[in-house]
Amino acid sequence: MIAACASAASAGDGGYEFLNITPSSHVYALGGRNISLVDDDIAMVYQNPALLGTEMHLQASVNYMRYLGGSNFMGAVCGFRLHERGALAVGIQYFGYGKFDQTSIDGTIEGSFSPNDISFSVSYSHDITDRLRGGITLKGISSSYEAYSAFAVATDLGINYYNPESDLSLSLVFTNLGGQLKKFNDTSVSLPWDLRLGYTQTLSSVPIRLSITAHDLTKWKMPYYKKPDNNIENEPFEIHDSFTSNLFRHLTFGVEYAASSKFYLALGYSYKTRSDMTTYSRNFLSGFSIGAGMRAKMLGFGIALAQPHVGGTTFMLNLNCNIADFLN
Repeated sequence: MIAACASAASAGDGGYEFLNITPSSHVYALGGRNISLVDDDIAMVYQNPALLGTEMHLQASVNYMRYLGGSNFMGAVCGFRLHERGALAVGIQYFGYGKFDQTSIDGTIEGSFSPNDISFSVSYSHDITDRLRGGITLKGISSSYEAYSAFAVATDLGINYYNPESDLSLSLVFTNLGGQLKKFNDTSVSLPWDLRLGYTQTLSSVPIRLSITAHDLTKWKMPYYKKPDNNIENEPFEIHDSFTSNLFRHLTFGVEYAASSKFYLALGYSYKTRSDMTTYSRNFLSGFSIGAGMRAKMLGFGIALAQPHVGGTTFMLNLNCNIADFLN
């Protein structure tokens, strides 16, 4: 079992997919990816370091997520103003995957172990102009799977343009640029580096905000397998690789009602998540996510729910605190 776990971590062209799971309930409610949402939420730094700003001085956020298969993710982040145009954020995220049996080669249970990943991050942002902001995040990633361990470093680079008059936000992000300094079992595992584009716009007539995030832009073809419509037993899966399916598997959509800065209702849709679940027990809700958030002067919270397939409901909670208001 131990060898299988490490082997699985080392197989294929890449790993570290947990880095793509957002710790922001607001983002998770909008489909799980959003690099252009300008909001007073320090957790947005994990999506795009250019969304960090001096207005987030002494703002802290803690997050918890109940993920699939008994996994539990949690973490915290805090922001600081360095000078008039620069801000810093430090954070930590823990990814625990539950308890596994440790077995010998003949299947005898010899104990148990709890694999986990931990990511430490430091982010810096700078206001280039009044509407243009750039940012960088440096991450150290420690992985422990019983007797196997690894350490990697990664960088996120982001830029954001925001027009407050029209509430228009455009972003570009390079994520997870880096590699392993210490390997699993002498086998390299690449990081899930990606290029993303983001668009967020509030409608002029109603308090509705729309977001579209394009991701996995380093490759066009993203085929997936689907059960044949005839549902004949042992019938081979069909490969879907059309222009339309490839296009929509690159896009995540989000819409939210935000009548004020203190409350929002959000709905997201990821066709990639829905199509990835075609070989499993997906349902009508697969690919959809929903959430809400409220904020008072010093405290705020956000929740989000999703059900990728019938046997797996995910739940995320964020608690935010403006420490500066407590000190005043």
